[in-house]
Amino acid sequence: MPLLKIQTNVPVDDATANELLARGSATVAEQLGKPERYVMVSVEHNPHMLFAGSADPLAYLELKSIGLPGDRTADLSRALADLLGDSLDLAPDRVYIEFADAARHMWGWNGGTF
Repeated sequence: MPLLKIQTNVPVDDATANELLARGSATVAEQLGKPERYVMVSVEHNPHMLFAGSADPLAYLELKSIGLPGDRTADLSRALADLLGDSLDLAPDRVYIEFADAARHMWGWNGGTF
């Protein structure tokens, strides 16, 4: 049920993308205390991005989950910024993260909803 979408203007080769997908999945599962079998992660390279008037390396993330705890977003932000720093050499001040708590009836899976 958790979904982490990563969009960046940093060139991402296949090996880096695969590492980022695996580490992102493990990080989200650990931070949210949810089984990794429900975590989905996507990485998208978009060279046409601008932040603070600069096209220097940046990323925009969306983390959506059922029951996303609002009191955990600071910890999640730190963990995800660390992940991008390690994987893509991104400075934390060049990363925006949008958190969204999804209602169970608004999240479908396996022909039904949660």
